[in-house]
Amino acid sequence: MAQLKITQVKSYIGSKQNHRDTLRTLGLKKLGDVVVKEDRPEFRGMVRHVRHLVTVEEVD
Repeated sequence: MAQLKITQVKSYIGSKQNHRDTLRTLGLKKLGDVVVKEDRPEFRGMVRHVRHLVTVEEVD
């Protein structure tokens, strides 16, 4: 199964609380953090919600 490499590239300072909560749920705590998650609809939706703060790459 494919996986998503999610990197936080912008700070969440000044963003809405639900965006901060989404980043925390994804496992991103500070600028430059990287997590690898399964490519599932739940994670795709979270990434879409904070797409202005993160970059996403597909890895195998």
